[in-house]
Amino acid sequence: MNTQKTYDIIIVGGGIVGAASAYKLQISFPSLKILLIEKENSLAAHQTGNNSGVIHSGLYYKPGSAKAKNCVDGRKQLVDFAKKHNVKHDVCGKVVAAVDESELPFLDKIFNNGLANNTEGIEKIDAHQLKDIEPYVESIGGIWVPCTGIIDFKGATETFTNIVVAKQPESKVVLGEKVVDYSHGTDTTEVVTSKNKYTTKHMIFCGGLQADRLAKKDRVKLKERVVGFRGDYYNLTDAAKSKVRNLIYPVPNPAFPFLGVHFTRMVNGDVECGPNAVLTFKREGYGKTDFSLKDTVDALTYSGTWNLLINHTGFAINEYRRAFSKRKFLKTLQRIIPSLIMEDIEPGRAGVRAMLLKEDGSMQDDFRIEYKDKSIHVLNAPSPAATACLAIGDSICEIAAKYFKLL
Repeated sequence: MNTQKTYDIIIVGGGIVGAASAYKLQISFPSLKILLIEKENSLAAHQTGNNSGVIHSGLYYKPGSAKAKNCVDGRKQLVDFAKKHNVKHDVCGKVVAAVDESELPFLDKIFNNGLANNTEGIEKIDAHQLKDIEPYVESIGGIWVPCTGIIDFKGATETFTNIVVAKQPESKVVLGEKVVDYSHGTDTTEVVTSKNKYTTKHMIFCGGLQADRLAKKDRVKLKERVVGFRGDYYNLTDAAKSKVRNLIYPVPNPAFPFLGVHFTRMVNGDVECGPNAVLTFKREGYGKTDFSLKDTVDALTYSGTWNLLINHTGFAINEYRRAFSKRKFLKTLQRIIPSLIMEDIEPGRAGVRAMLLKEDGSMQDDFRIEYKDKSIHVLNAPSPAATACLAIGDSICEIAAKYFKLL
């Protein structure tokens, strides 16, 4: 283990938020020496590389919230970046399909949200118009959202970091090194990883599923706790892919903090269906039986977990049943595309999302970034954080400029 040169900023976490923050800082302050540390052997190994790859529009988020503002701004920046740097993407549009009269009031609400959030081009459409866009969908109408798209988030993450090291040869990305300790001195902080020691003037934590643990280690006062929820996907077979042209979403149930199972044409041409949402017993576990004693104890000794499950018992039970039953999963898909059959779907991958839960079981819904001593902590960056990554990077630049005195 060798002590290496002093960096101006060390960023912990090689997901898209960490990479976009490094990119924004390096572009804004070219002389900075930035080190990005990722514990896995590749960038975007967790939430970034295991989500549905959707460029979100800003339709669902409370007007005036950080989510709403950053999603719309970040989306435009991300699409411009993808065009300039040849990141695979397609602004193909999506439909939000209502299948029951009871969904119409919330359909109206999210449409009005979209208008308030300046989500360009959205329009109410009837069942015939929706079927012209997605012929296999049976609905009573919905919303057309032309600015939604799909993108290779992993490719975007790698492109951000490639630009960083090209811009400043003394900046660096290291993979396969876990930050195990750090101690703040008067002027610098010593960071110990599983392989090396580094010295830095400032730190930025973009830890995703480990955000709360990294924050508490830095003595950030945090009542909430990260709880992981796994989402399973199915793929449409080659024979069934033609039943989905682009993106199809249900009207989300306002009682639950998830958008519901949706259909997504990926940038490689595959079509995914999902995800569901079940409490996982390993924060970074993607198999249905993956288990970590530490993660399980953390989740099940926290009042917020139990309050969430008690408040949504029926939903939780149904999600677990669907996780282990292809037939139940198919039934959910058939609400929107009734012609799908068992042979049309096959098990796909899974992702785990980090939910910052309050003690009462409610979700910390908005983005949350805090400064503490020499460090910036991204404490909560749920969807649409990947879409909003460049706007989040702008916010981190502003905080860093002020508190790190970069100007």
